[in-house]
Amino acid sequence: MKRTMMGMMAAGMMAAGAATVTPKATTEALINPEMGWMYYHYSNRLWAYGCNTKSGDTLDWFPGCSTIYYRLMWSDLEPEEGGYRWDIIDSTAQNWIKKGKKLCFRVVACDQKVDAVPKYVRDAGAKGYWFEYKTDTVPSGKLPPRWEPVYDDPIFIAKLEKFLKAFARRYDGDPSVAFVDVGTFGIFGECHLSNTSQHKIQAFPDKYPGEFERLAKLHLNLWKKFMPNTYLVVSDDLGGGWTKGDDHPMMECCREIGIGFRDDSIFCFPPKGTSKCPFEYWAHDGWARKFADKYPVVVETGHMNYIEPIEGKWSAEAYERCVEAYQASYLSIHDFPEAHYKTHKGTIAKINQKLGYRFELREVKYPDVVKRGEKVPIESKWVNVGVAPKTKSVYMTYSLINRDGTVAWSWTDEGFDFMVLKPKLGGVEKAQAVSSACQFGFDKVIPQPDNCVVWSLNAGRVFDDVVVMLKPGEYELCVSVGDVQGTPTIALPIEGQLGNSRRYRLGKMRVE
Repeated sequence: MKRTMMGMMAAGMMAAGAATVTPKATTEALINPEMGWMYYHYSNRLWAYGCNTKSGDTLDWFPGCSTIYYRLMWSDLEPEEGGYRWDIIDSTAQNWIKKGKKLCFRVVACDQKVDAVPKYVRDAGAKGYWFEYKTDTVPSGKLPPRWEPVYDDPIFIAKLEKFLKAFARRYDGDPSVAFVDVGTFGIFGECHLSNTSQHKIQAFPDKYPGEFERLAKLHLNLWKKFMPNTYLVVSDDLGGGWTKGDDHPMMECCREIGIGFRDDSIFCFPPKGTSKCPFEYWAHDGWARKFADKYPVVVETGHMNYIEPIEGKWSAEAYERCVEAYQASYLSIHDFPEAHYKTHKGTIAKINQKLGYRFELREVKYPDVVKRGEKVPIESKWVNVGVAPKTKSVYMTYSLINRDGTVAWSWTDEGFDFMVLKPKLGGVEKAQAVSSACQFGFDKVIPQPDNCVVWSLNAGRVFDDVVVMLKPGEYELCVSVGDVQGTPTIALPIEGQLGNSRRYRLGKMRVE
């Protein structure tokens, strides 16, 4: 009876001292895992678009830019067999990694302008075709300087596997790598086959049933074999550049084997209103949405300095709208970034309010006085105002912070995973109420004084009967979102961040 009465009194005291906080939301652009703007440092061409970017510039001035993208020829990375030129990556990547930003890659085995396969592969006897790209003209009698491999040629595959093994040794499972495109099948790595006899298997699927899919799956599975610990994505053109429909068998295949989706590229169709273009700016947002629940979707525009001057191909309104249409997590800076930001600053600001996930904390109710070690309730309400869900688990942690800014105690609610927060689509928010039973502090009765450890540590001293692991006093209560160990990893769009810790102040809590 006495314990019951004391518990009722303590509960009444806590209720009387309950605090309610409504954090103020901000409009800042966030740098978070699995989302953000990706800067095309190399876009097939070594001169686009990093050649005009100052050495050491990590685009901190471009709000929300989290990732640097390297789309490179195999021939650039391995011009001689076993002679790798990783330095063309490392020289810029180190600056981005130091800032906590991420890298992403595509290695291309066929291009319309240069030979993407190293010459040593051809010299070894790999089979392929010389071809003339449809937009190029070649003087009569001259051999076009573009070469496409036979994608299942044994020599080509053997050399490619050696390269992939070396690439994987550097990058597979590296936490600094956001994603890698499967780029060794088709021109640009976008699954287009050239206008050679090889093109027939893509152009006439009825005459060559399953051949295109067989070759595509060969390369998908190669990358899965060598990069099992890395998020892989593939171009929408694997299912056909202008193919519509609700889904596609190759898209289903990718989801089944754990490969994500990217669109290459929106705003690249002929100007809308022409008879050639049945779509408005893009075709595959429906496919993207089938991936978005499990895989961060990557959206690439075309080369913006080419697209924007063409009447009908470009719309700032559509630029913003595509983010929700695709439930995009990544969006390309497919342009010289300084010029792009200057021209589209307002649209970029709007996109940053919805790109990827964006967790707003709307309300917190907590007792401002607690007893050490006892369970206390903290109620919170969260909303994901981004267009995409979080596809990897993160959790909420409440921390008590000392006056010097160090952590005195932290408690993580492993019962609530932010993956369950539904994104904001069509203007509809889906708030989630969370009830957390937290404990601050932990007491342990000291063993008998004849314990050798106790005596050796406390010889000649008198000590208490209980080890106190959290001293009574007043602390700053903070909330953060991150891993199960309580390490903050997610920036929140609310005021009150404690330095750059990604912990956010809620108010004072007294421990008794």
